[in-house]
Amino acid sequence: MPTSLVLLSARLLDPVTGGPLPDTALAVSEGRISALGDDRRIRALADSSTTVVDLGGAVVTPGLVDGHLHPVSGAELTQGLDLSGHTGLDGVRGALAREARSLPPGAWLHGWGLDPNVFGDRPVSADALAPVLDGVPALLQLFDAHSMIASARALELAGVDGPRRFDQAAEVVCDDRGRPTGLLLEDAACELVERAAPRPTAAKRRERLATALRRMAASGLTGGHAMDANGDSLSLYAELDAAGELPLRLRVAPWCQPDTGSDGLRALIEQQGTAGRLWRTEGVKLFMDGTIDNGTAWLERPDRHGRSTHAFWPDPEDYTRTVAELHRAGVPTATHAIGDAAVRHVLDSVEKARAQGGGGLRHRVEHIETVPDDTLRRFAEVGVIASMQPTHCCDYTRADHTDNWSRRLGEERASRAWRCRDLWDSGATVVLGSDWPIAPYAPLGVMAGARHRRPSRDPSQPPHGPEQALTALEALQAMTVNPAHAAGEERVAGRIGVGRRADLTVFADDPLTTSDTDLPGLPVVLTVLDGRVTHRDPNLS
Repeated sequence: MPTSLVLLSARLLDPVTGGPLPDTALAVSEGRISALGDDRRIRALADSSTTVVDLGGAVVTPGLVDGHLHPVSGAELTQGLDLSGHTGLDGVRGALAREARSLPPGAWLHGWGLDPNVFGDRPVSADALAPVLDGVPALLQLFDAHSMIASARALELAGVDGPRRFDQAAEVVCDDRGRPTGLLLEDAACELVERAAPRPTAAKRRERLATALRRMAASGLTGGHAMDANGDSLSLYAELDAAGELPLRLRVAPWCQPDTGSDGLRALIEQQGTAGRLWRTEGVKLFMDGTIDNGTAWLERPDRHGRSTHAFWPDPEDYTRTVAELHRAGVPTATHAIGDAAVRHVLDSVEKARAQGGGGLRHRVEHIETVPDDTLRRFAEVGVIASMQPTHCCDYTRADHTDNWSRRLGEERASRAWRCRDLWDSGATVVLGSDWPIAPYAPLGVMAGARHRRPSRDPSQPPHGPEQALTALEALQAMTVNPAHAAGEERVAGRIGVGRRADLTVFADDPLTTSDTDLPGLPVVLTVLDGRVTHRDPNLS
């Protein structure tokens, strides 16, 4: 087989031991690492068609994989006004006023990343923003992407003038007179107003997705576990893949909702294995609850507002039966479970499903924001992957527990936030991700957050739960070795070796010895997917 790529003068890092491999160069053929050795031996494998890159001592790791992200919906949601950098209402109002002035009459204003902490002790509602949105149809995504604020004009255009009933946990929040406040909780409620807004063309959506994926590759990502396959997302992946423009290897889990029904469930099972060269439908994403910040998580005791008392599935036992049917069909599940009651129910359901046999399936729980001590050990006992996003703790909570998430939970539950260390030590396989667009996708930022647990924008602030930090090596493993294990690909991915995939991330220096605060700025000099260069620093020879 011809050698397509040669990397020379490299420091090859083993993410299992944290130490260097004895070789300084590698060759790639047919998308796999075909040889390891010294520079002289590997250079001899190149011919006139081979791309040869002298790394000048740069550090090569297996390709970084985001364990939980939403490429298609993220590319759409992050269009419009970025509100994620604002910490107070005045700043939000000013940004909205400037954006509204720039829009043509009647145009919709879209914003994203709004932190509910900006409202302080005030209710999260459109009323607080009404002075600058008078007559403007506006949809403002809160950072959790499980809720949004719709302006009065947007509600009017959508015909939403009172409460609605839904088959799943969702709500058009209304005041005591039955008038919508503008706060919409969960997808079913948000979609009522979203349907009234203009939609981008298919070509624009494809362009936005391609741009987002290229940026992800430039940040060092070679893969991601995409936790949705809604709408035409699989068609978009297929188009990019066929055109040679897909720069990430994607494992896609379509959604299974409470109203999916038996026919829909069979369709999800039959859809498994649908694939292209660099994407594959594998697994199913389910939801056991919503979020703590908007009061739709499922907690064993209500939050301080008396909310978060119910599961997303109206009948939790129906969820259990669904997991059992998917398990019998050999389909791994990934369940969104944030609150302690939700996590416990998922573990119980998987344990019941495993009792039927089929122990090799690798089911997952996504998020795991607060759990008691007796839940920790069950991940390893039941064999469930713990998929976590530590940057959510870093950027949306505070060490002094004055943030919305912590105040809703109270001191006891807020003190067990994102227990990465405890889960790791209990024997669970911990996979890290960003949940983009909820938090930035840059993997070095995710690993840094797992290590320091401080606000990304100001690491000088105190950490939230520093005892839950991971080491540098563990954070790297949680974005290389562990995602490979979660996907059942540990024999072909997650490490550097002959016969393994040529999915590689190359750094200017060692990410294990770079300090946690400096890690997000560590240059990514090369990204390689399936033996193809998807990002190259222009200064690299």
